[in-house]
Amino acid sequence: MALGVSLAGCSSTGGKKAEDARKAAAAGGKSAVNTPRWTVAMVTHSGDGDTFWDIVQKGAEQAAVKDNIKFLYSHNDEAQQQAQLVDAAVDKKVDGLIVSLAKPDAMKAAVARAVKAGIPVITVNSGSAESKKFGALSHIGQDETVAGRAVGEELNKRGRKKALCILHEQGNVGHEQRCDGAKESFDGKMQNLYVDGTNMPDVQAAIEAKLQSDDSLDAVVTLGAPFADTAVKAKDSAGSKAEIDTFDLNEAVATGLKSGKLGFAVDQQPYLQGYQAVDLLWLYRYNADVLGGGRPVLTGPQVVTEKDADALLDYAERGTR
Repeated sequence: MALGVSLAGCSSTGGKKAEDARKAAAAGGKSAVNTPRWTVAMVTHSGDGDTFWDIVQKGAEQAAVKDNIKFLYSHNDEAQQQAQLVDAAVDKKVDGLIVSLAKPDAMKAAVARAVKAGIPVITVNSGSAESKKFGALSHIGQDETVAGRAVGEELNKRGRKKALCILHEQGNVGHEQRCDGAKESFDGKMQNLYVDGTNMPDVQAAIEAKLQSDDSLDAVVTLGAPFADTAVKAKDSAGSKAEIDTFDLNEAVATGLKSGKLGFAVDQQPYLQGYQAVDLLWLYRYNADVLGGGRPVLTGPQVVTEKDADALLDYAERGTR
C-alpha cells in the first residue's frame, strides 16, 4: 500500500496539448470508436453542490465522449430516492448502469432489478464489500478500511497523539470504515464526531466546540474535501493548534496543502472512478471484458502533501483532481 506519491508537474507543452485535444474532442462530440451509441446511466448518493461528485461526473462524461456513449447522470443523497433513480434507469432500458452503494441495504433491490433485466452494473466509490454479492461486474474505488489505515499511519509519522474523525453522513458505511481503519493503525487516541453535513455552520460550531473543550486534540480528520476548509475555520476560531487533514481532493484542498493550512489529503482519484466505470462498461459491451477478477479495482489511497500541491493544483483548477 502506497502511503505517498510524488507528482511531477506538467510540461509546458505535453500537458497543454493533451488538454487542448481533450477539449476539442469534447466540444466536437467526437468519439474514438465506431461502436453503437449505447446509453449508460450513473446514479450516485451525492448531495447538491458536492465537488467530489462533480469530478467523478466529469471523468465519466469524458470517457462517454470517447466511447460514443450517451451518458445520463442523476443523484440523491437520500437512499430511497437514489434507489428510485436506479429503477427509473432500468425502466429506460439503459445499456449499462453505474451506481454508488453508500447505503447498500437500501440499494440492494434496485440493483437486483437491473441485474435481472440484463443490464451490466458497475459500482463506484462505496460498497466494495457488497458489489459482487449484488451482481455487479466490478467495483471501482478505494478500499475505505485500507484508506483509513493509511491515515492512521500518516498521523503516526507526524507524531500526532489525539485525533478527531468527523463523520458528516450518518449511515454511510464507507465513512464508518474510514474512521475505523484509522483507529486500527493510529498509535494515539481517535474519537468520532458526528455532524450534519448538510449544515456547514453547524459543522463548524461542532468542531469548534470540541477543540475548545479538549486542547489535547492535535489532529482533525475530515472525510470529504468540502469539510476541510470548515474545519480550518473551526480551528482558527477555537485558537487550536490541531493539524487539519482530509480525505479527498479538490482545488481548495490543493490550495490548503500549498499554504500549509492542511497537513495532508487522501486522494482516491474521483475523475478516474468515473472515467474507468464508463470505459469498463464500454469494454464489456464491446468485448465482454471485466477487470478486477472479483476484487475491487483500486483508485486509491494516495496520501498527498505540500510537496505535491503545485502539480495537483494545475489539475484541480481544471476540475479533474
